[in-house]
Amino acid sequence: MVPIILVLLLALILFGAGFALKALWWIAVIVLVVWLLGFVIRPAASAGKQRGRWYRW
Repeated sequence: MVPIILVLLLALILFGAGFALKALWWIAVIVLVVWLLGFVIRPAASAGKQRGRWYRW
């Protein structure tokens, strides 16, 4: 009985880790797309000569 419970627990842990890693990959792809769009859609600076930064720091 104990080996069956251990195998099921291991399967549950591996399934949960796989789902979490897949979710993290999707979050990383979304962040990358937003980051790349920030370079394309930058607001112009007040002087008009230079393009401003899209981030604050």
